[in-house]
Amino acid sequence: MSGAPDRIEVAASPFPYPLDPAHTALVVIDMQRDFVEPGGFGETLGNDLSPVAAIVPTVAALIALFRRKQWPILHTRESHKPDLSDCPPAKRLRGNPALRIGDEGPMGRILVRGEPGNAIVATCAPAPGEIVIDKPGKGMFYATEVGEILKERGITHLVFAGVTTEVCVQTSMREANDRGYECLLIEDATASYFPRFKAAALDMIRAQGAIVGWTTPLYALSKALG
Repeated sequence: MSGAPDRIEVAASPFPYPLDPAHTALVVIDMQRDFVEPGGFGETLGNDLSPVAAIVPTVAALIALFRRKQWPILHTRESHKPDLSDCPPAKRLRGNPALRIGDEGPMGRILVRGEPGNAIVATCAPAPGEIVIDKPGKGMFYATEVGEILKERGITHLVFAGVTTEVCVQTSMREANDRGYECLLIEDATASYFPRFKAAALDMIRAQGAIVGWTTPLYALSKALG
């Protein structure tokens, strides 16, 4: 990333985002089969999967853009140890899903590390050398080494994608914002099972002068990067 310009201005809301090419990483949140494909946890909660499935090609295109630039990419998976020792009962027992975390489903045990459903969808799968983080919570910093990894690489700017917008994506952005990172969410590379929740989350993120971060569509980022 040496020799890159100091800043690239990306058209965004609520005002242009000052991307720093030498210190930027892409964060792809929880693009897992359990959340995107039939038979996974998202469906067991009674959700319509179509909004989250629809963003897969855009997320893949965003990943491809960062690979062309040879910029760092970090993938997260919400997952738990097989003995569920890192899954609080309050999380596992909440609600009335058809299957709970740890139960056996069509793609193996729900949200358990190493199970087929816990894998990232093939179209967005990590390439060799890309960072993969298993997180037991909604935010990517909780009980993980993300903070140390980003610090070691000198990352100051984060571009976000993934699911769901109002839960794990927004939580991770807020965690990053509190730690001083400049955060940009790609609007068409994130989704919720509930479109109105996505819309509300986007409004909250960019409100009051980008209080959590900026948002922009993929085409605007692609145009800025050339």
